Amino acid sequence: MHVAMADQAVRVGPAQSAHSYLLKDRIVNAAIKTNSQAIHPGYGFLSENASFAQYCQSNDLIFIGPPPNAIESMGIKSKSKEIMSEAGVPVIEGYHGKDQNSDFLQHEANKIGYPVMIKAIKGGGGKGMKIVSKESEFFENLMSAKRESLSSFGDDSVLIEKYIQQPRHVEVQVFADQHKNCVYLFERDCSVQRRHQKVMEEAPAPRLSESLRQHLGETAVRAAKAVGYEGAGTVEFIFDNTTNMFYFMEMNTRLQVEHPVTEMITGVDLVEWQIKVAEGEQLPLKQNEIKLRGHSVQARIYAEDPYNNFLPAAGNLQYLDYPNVSDDVRVETGVRQGDDVSVHYDPMIAKLVVWSETRSDAFAKLKNNLAAFNIAGLSTNVQFLMSLCAHPELLKGNVHTGFIEQHKNVLLSKYLPNTELISQAVIALILYEENNTISTNINTNDPYSPFATQTGFRVNHNYVQKIKLKHNLCGEIYDVKIEYCGVGSSNSRFNVSFKNKDTEIESNVIGSLDTSSPNRFHLTCVVDGTLYKSNIAFIENSVHLFNKDGKNEFIVILPFDEKTIDSNEQDTGSNSTILAPTQSTVERVNVSLGDDIRIGDPIVVLTAMKMEYVVKAQIEGKIEKILCKEGDSVRKGELLVKIIPIN
Repeated sequence: MHVAMADQAVRVGPAQSAHSYLLKDRIVNAAIKTNSQAIHPGYGFLSENASFAQYCQSNDLIFIGPPPNAIESMGIKSKSKEIMSEAGVPVIEGYHGKDQNSDFLQHEANKIGYPVMIKAIKGGGGKGMKIVSKESEFFENLMSAKRESLSSFGDDSVLIEKYIQQPRHVEVQVFADQHKNCVYLFERDCSVQRRHQKVMEEAPAPRLSESLRQHLGETAVRAAKAVGYEGAGTVEFIFDNTTNMFYFMEMNTRLQVEHPVTEMITGVDLVEWQIKVAEGEQLPLKQNEIKLRGHSVQARIYAEDPYNNFLPAAGNLQYLDYPNVSDDVRVETGVRQGDDVSVHYDPMIAKLVVWSETRSDAFAKLKNNLAAFNIAGLSTNVQFLMSLCAHPELLKGNVHTGFIEQHKNVLLSKYLPNTELISQAVIALILYEENNTISTNINTNDPYSPFATQTGFRVNHNYVQKIKLKHNLCGEIYDVKIEYCGVGSSNSRFNVSFKNKDTEIESNVIGSLDTSSPNRFHLTCVVDGTLYKSNIAFIENSVHLFNKDGKNEFIVILPFDEKTIDSNEQDTGSNSTILAPTQSTVERVNVSLGDDIRIGDPIVVLTAMKMEYVVKAQIEGKIEKILCKEGDSVRKGELLVKIIPIN
């Protein structure tokens, strides 16, 4: 998408960032080739790399960001904490020294007291970060953090800090120019996280007094001035809910992914400010001229499976439709329908940002617009985000970094589809088949058709058609019978009956399917006297319904699939097999043929979208087969290791 939008585009290398976006000479050469005056480094990759900023300067290019020495000082967490402590900024207890001996680090962790947090000194985005709750888990987590850090930042050095229970993540947007002016543009609360990565951000932070808000802002400015900062930066604090104390965590010396919420509440274009400061201009506003207005929330829409530990879900965006944008609804994305979400990068599909006068209205607006984010072809967190932004404790502002884990039983509950949803799915399939039969003369007796039936479909004939559907989320299977009752003035009429192991229901349904836009279908349906409207996507052998409550996917079980349903499900859940939980790369195989293993032993280490995943044994036994090796690319569900269980 970014290449299609560009007036000029230069290839900087292959997909792997280590061979393209992380090579500073490739980026600088592209700038020189296109006669550019400046480089805006964006959010990631080289945006916080001091040597890259220096390399730009040595090639007479303006780096739109802070000076190299400020990046260096704040980019190394151990060094930044020393500077902050000297500047009177509160710093949390921990070890920030240079000694990286594993035994020494464990000794320091023992002195601090568990739980502790291991953090990559050049880290960010949750990479190279591990929480350790007891001494016996320290070494394994240390090695994992070091591997992630080396892979993402080219440095495996870490620090150890005391981990505060149920903290909030509150960060302050600061801005400084080359004339010693520095201001803060209020704070953001980024506490709602999974795997130490942000999911939802809001500005201003809830439940802060005006005096505390001012104190936070002034402390952040003091931190920025301590390193001679210029440009946009974010000072991140750990906020202790129990004491209202805050501690310096780190400073991100770049524009943040969540910067739009600050723009929405201040009316400031932060990128415009970055360019003006890089040109040598003074800040457009003084501190007393920056006003806070209303409330803004951002939701990060990821290609991931919340119901499988938020594992990333690479794949193709076969169907993609956005909410309508306006002055108070922003959609920021880098992908289009038909694009692939690659294993090489972060799995973020888009950001949805809303603004309203009040916090409660902002979250209501967010939920409504999430419902209009229609995606099919891969797993996403949209439905999870809808549950999240409607949770009563979040709406009260009772947030902390463990919020998702604390409330996961509610947020990740798998619901059964109601009568109306099943009826809509069935009628959408029938009307789609009817339309295709009329327009393209599709043979519906073809057993390989997603809509293959036990009695073929014939337009304007009374018939009984049978379909077997499976709800993708809860796994329930429904045997559905549809009786065609004729055509009204503009709608087809049906009797729909369905049953599963617990339920048998019959409904009268009238429906029509608008097929005027290619691959964009709109269903209008009356089920037992109540009108429903949904957007519909048909992908392979599944139908996707999108309405005000979110997305529901129903899979058509084809005749030749029925005999394999049970066996496939049993194999997927077998504890004697180690399967790849997502499309990924094998980082390391920890076992050899014949090894004895116990429950919880790490068998295979995988990497996907810059994060590391350890697949552990669920049973005691002996390694019978190893079907992968380091460096292999594996598909979701692929068999990696087989174990002979101990009887």
